[in-house]
Amino acid sequence: MRSTEPGHGGAAGARPASSPPGLREAASGYWHRRGLPTEPAQVAVAPDASLLLLAVLAAADDGEGRPGGGSVLLPHPCPSWYAPQARLLGRTVHTVPVPAECGGLPDPFALLETVRRVRAAGDEPGVLVLSVADEVTGTAAPPELLHEVCEAAVAEGLLLVSDETWRDTTHDAHQTVLVSPAEMLAPTGQDAHVVVLADLGRPASPSGEAGVGIARFPSAGRGRRLGERVHELLTALRPALSGTAAAAAAGALTESAGLRDRRSAQAHATGRLARALHCAVTEAGALCRPPSLGRYVYADLDRFRPRLAARGITDAPRLEAALVGALGPYAEGGHRFGDHPRELRVRLTTDLLTTTPAATAPHAGPAPGGSRAGPVAGRDGPADLTAGGGPPAGGSASGAGPAPGPGPAPGGGPAAGRGRTAAAAESLAGELPDAAESLAQVQSVLADLTDGSPQ
Repeated sequence: MRSTEPGHGGAAGARPASSPPGLREAASGYWHRRGLPTEPAQVAVAPDASLLLLAVLAAADDGEGRPGGGSVLLPHPCPSWYAPQARLLGRTVHTVPVPAECGGLPDPFALLETVRRVRAAGDEPGVLVLSVADEVTGTAAPPELLHEVCEAAVAEGLLLVSDETWRDTTHDAHQTVLVSPAEMLAPTGQDAHVVVLADLGRPASPSGEAGVGIARFPSAGRGRRLGERVHELLTALRPALSGTAAAAAAGALTESAGLRDRRSAQAHATGRLARALHCAVTEAGALCRPPSLGRYVYADLDRFRPRLAARGITDAPRLEAALVGALGPYAEGGHRFGDHPRELRVRLTTDLLTTTPAATAPHAGPAPGGSRAGPVAGRDGPADLTAGGGPPAGGSASGAGPAPGPGPAPGGGPAAGRGRTAAAAESLAGELPDAAESLAQVQSVLADLTDGSPQ
């Protein structure tokens, strides 16, 4: 059964009759304030964005109106919930490394090469999923780089699915420019190739659980047809969304002045923690892009492969085990985000700085994975400082992931510029004394793993 929005002429076709009243209108206003004029009929709602992504991939066509969206292209690293939706539908997933500047989108030249190679192998890529505000690396895509990716994707006939869940978590809105592909392509009329997704639950949850998902579809062309099919799918599936959740989501999307102030203050506080964590990581000698949003940093310790191998740490799962054993459940190996398991990459969360640090004691024996760092005891739950085998298919031939971002301060090895972390800890000590102590713990564990400790 198909139902159209009264008074809007069905701008995006049919939509679920059971869709919560008021929520689509609030989502329209949310996107309008971000430079994307949107009618309520262009909006789809589901209990979380992963279900919306599944519906979009299931409904995608080949650009000519024929069902079957082809294979799916993902940047690597990328959020862990992207690939399962494609594989659930039997779609082949090809990953493309991200550039040195940021995460969340593929390097434009690597994207074109991957499309060429996929087609030469007899497959047809159809959808590219990207995130201009990247949850994994904590970075924002520079507009000029995003423009290159969008131009390449449209030229190759790809549907762009832009996950913008984390765009409101920028640490300093005056220094970080975020542009949606839909906004970027609108002046040329190419925004019919762009679907925008957001999940209202993930940034507000310390553990990143899904919440209410919203999607914006174009009002014409390919995007309109896609919106019609997605609404039909959701009408048939009738995913449950409680009235309480819908009302809370509508309130969040309306963005009262108080909510905006709280979100800005919380993002600023999280940014201080993220910058401090970045200092500790880079002063240990790891490579890591400077974070500008969210609560994560993504560290590359591959330069220490020989030292880590001597401790039995030869891949991302073992690196994750060593850090979890030493710091608690605040480290996730890069293999969880589409990077090759052999690459020694790990994502760390600022939540580890907002827990009670371990009692001072010498490291006790090897932790899982071979680290000498001992386990951390006595930690509380994280405080909420937010807004409420071979290389992967389509990846680089060597299996390596993204080119690393800025590394240690000039002047040498792991001990160079060690004062930056001390200065960060001192600045945190007044308001968050536990964060300063936990930061010292993180620095000690990383220095021990990389043999950078003065001991």
